[in-house]
Amino acid sequence: MMDMSRFHAAFFEESREGLDTMESGLLGMEAGRSDADTINAIFRGAHSIKGGAGTFGFRFISDFTHVIETLLDEARAGKRHLDSAAISVLLNSVDVLRGMLEYAESGGALDQPAIDASKRELDALLTGVAPAAPSTAGPRAAAAGRSSWRVVFRPYPPLFLSGNDPLRMLRELDELGAHNITCFDDTLPAFAALDPVNAYLGWSLALPGHVERAAIDDVFAWVEGQCDLEIHEDLLEAAVEPDAETIDPAELQASVGGSGTAESSIRVGVNKVDALINLVGELVITQAMIRQRTESLDPVQFEALIAAINQLERNSRDLQEAVMSVRMLPVDFAFSRFPRMVRDLATRLGKKVRLKAVGEQTELDKGVIEKIVDPLVHLIRNSIDHGLEAPEERRAAGKDETGTIALSAMHQGGHIVIEVSDDGRGLDREKILRKAAERGLPISDNATDAQVWELIFHPGFSTAETLTDVSGRGVGMDVVRKNIQALGGGVDIRSQTGRGSTMTIRLPLTLAILDGMTVAVGDEVFVLPLNMVVESLQPKPDEVRTIGGGDRVLRLRDDYIPLLNLARQYGLHVSEGERLEMPAIAVVVESERGRIALEVDELLGQQQVVIKNLETNYRKVPGVSGATILGDGRVALIVDADGLAQHLRLKDAA
Repeated sequence: MMDMSRFHAAFFEESREGLDTMESGLLGMEAGRSDADTINAIFRGAHSIKGGAGTFGFRFISDFTHVIETLLDEARAGKRHLDSAAISVLLNSVDVLRGMLEYAESGGALDQPAIDASKRELDALLTGVAPAAPSTAGPRAAAAGRSSWRVVFRPYPPLFLSGNDPLRMLRELDELGAHNITCFDDTLPAFAALDPVNAYLGWSLALPGHVERAAIDDVFAWVEGQCDLEIHEDLLEAAVEPDAETIDPAELQASVGGSGTAESSIRVGVNKVDALINLVGELVITQAMIRQRTESLDPVQFEALIAAINQLERNSRDLQEAVMSVRMLPVDFAFSRFPRMVRDLATRLGKKVRLKAVGEQTELDKGVIEKIVDPLVHLIRNSIDHGLEAPEERRAAGKDETGTIALSAMHQGGHIVIEVSDDGRGLDREKILRKAAERGLPISDNATDAQVWELIFHPGFSTAETLTDVSGRGVGMDVVRKNIQALGGGVDIRSQTGRGSTMTIRLPLTLAILDGMTVAVGDEVFVLPLNMVVESLQPKPDEVRTIGGGDRVLRLRDDYIPLLNLARQYGLHVSEGERLEMPAIAVVVESERGRIALEVDELLGQQQVVIKNLETNYRKVPGVSGATILGDGRVALIVDADGLAQHLRLKDAA
């Protein structure tokens, strides 16, 4: 007997993907997108969950999903209109199914009252709304004259490896009344060539005409793409010709087994991908070591060796990019969670909210996506609760009574920029300053708006007059910034009174490997992320000026930017005399708060570096985003330009 429990993880993962599809589709229908593709996608999600639950013995899930499937089948057949109330019932059933899956996977307790209430709502929909009269045209009109179903099932050889068992399917078909069964053995090899793990036999059989097509589809729900499958009707008479416009695309795909055009894919554990990325990182380090060892060789005598090393470097880069792409996912994996949250929260607060998303297909490292969801949830909740006005207040201000929350994602250099915007009332400068004064927070009399907005990131800061279960408890925004900074990113705020606010999050595309510029500062080597480097130059004496407090600025064409001495910044033991012997080089980098210049002693070159988490292995160091191992085996720190810029900004504010 095959142990089916080892396939449970795939079932739970695919079922949750199905629930996400259902939820997204239902929200789309509520927004007016009731096209056939949307309804079919929702139906297929429920159908797959039901079939999988039946296969693995989760009868309580398959029975519950059967009622949902029946409603959706009537909707896609045009017999039922799903209005807003019906969609709310179905959305609630999706939540109940999530709880059932959690129980089946992890144990605990079922929320039986919620299940019973959802069943009553679904039953009321089924029994309380009379379906429209069936169409007299199309293939469904011939159902009354159908004498039987004809099923031809030929498994592909690897069917057993997916955990499927043709014998189980034949038993289910027998329960439905299968007869006239014929076995195909034309692909059976000679005895010596038999492989016991391969499927060789196929079958043709008939089923009574009263059997519903959905019941037959359930039997084969988990072998789609793993067999040749034909399901068609044997009619007593061809009374009605099929109308091409009424053919169901989902049924047409099922009749040919769903194979041929589907993209091939395989599920791999994240730990295996991470291990592969780590190995590629070590390969990059080894390749850098080999490159460094050959720099002193005679290029003529060792021409072939150097050419081979150049080829190894190109192959290493291609391999690194290919492996990193495995972890890259569209940011829609995060964005897709928010339409339901926005809908429910707006309903609770009595507000009308429209959610817009742009750039959902922008790709980001899977690890970053998973960790950015919670900060985005908090920002969106704040925008709805504090940012957007009530409908009557918006009408009084001459605005559309439906507020807009906009999510956008875009690539910018080596970063991804995510923005959460609203068209609400904007931040209240005076209220923030009053709250800051009450809490004794430092703020100058002529503070800029940007400096005022920074105050809301202080721990426990809130301008809410009353506490709610949505927001306003004084926790969150400081945690949002800490979580984003832990990913090597930053968050900034723009706001206009009466026009709304925008929260901008800047994140690195990946957390594993980056292209860097290596620079020398004294006896130490630092790495500057190449995507932040704007230019490098050797300043002239009249281009460097000292301002109040001993800080220096660099005149860069018609602008002055802060000039930071990295040796002093990181506390390196380099005497001023030694520094004056070497001409200082300024490297201009772009941070989220503008450009700054970093004073270094020498530019060493460019290379790929593997990022090692310094906080995990040592501790958090201000102005450092991580560490790497160089080709000669030394450890080099990776400069965090955003952290250095924030340090300067806080210093100026103080």
